[in-house]
Amino acid sequence: AAIGDTFSKGGNVIIPSFALERTQEILYFLREGLAAGQLPANMQVFLDSPMAISATEIFRRHPECYDDDSARLFAGGDDPFGFPGLHFTSTTDQSMALNIFHSGAVIIAGSGMCTGGRVRHHLKHNLWREHCSVVFVGFAARGTLARKIVDGAESVNIYGEEIAVRARIYTIGGFSA
Repeated sequence: AAIGDTFSKGGNVIIPSFALERTQEILYFLREGLAAGQLPANMQVFLDSPMAISATEIFRRHPECYDDDSARLFAGGDDPFGFPGLHFTSTTDQSMALNIFHSGAVIIAGSGMCTGGRVRHHLKHNLWREHCSVVFVGFAARGTLARKIVDGAESVNIYGEEIAVRARIYTIGGFSA
């Protein structure tokens, strides 16, 4: 619901995520949502994490490690981590180019607790925008940027700049161990 609503209002969705397993789960569920018609068909998803991209490629190379449902997807020729509109941004230049998107992008980037990584840049460019959304899909420890945002901070400091928190904030606890 956060994705469709955010796109209809002219915003982006930022998903801070851990590179290993969590990101692949998110890709799987986005793929399922698209297949079921629950997400916008023209959705553009950017996986902006070199480590998560590498991990996803390793996951793809080892379908023998999956449960029966995922194994059936592979056997049928489907990629549980791929779908139309998915883009891998591995270089710094590709990551910075995502700043041109003011609407219609889902950006998945690390780190999950927003303590480092590319997600901090995406938050800086989108957190102040009331039509954007940030979806937290994992645990956020006390003292982290993620926890401050989840707890309702009105503004946060990112790279020495005070950024207002105007984006809609969502948490999905089912992904976290």
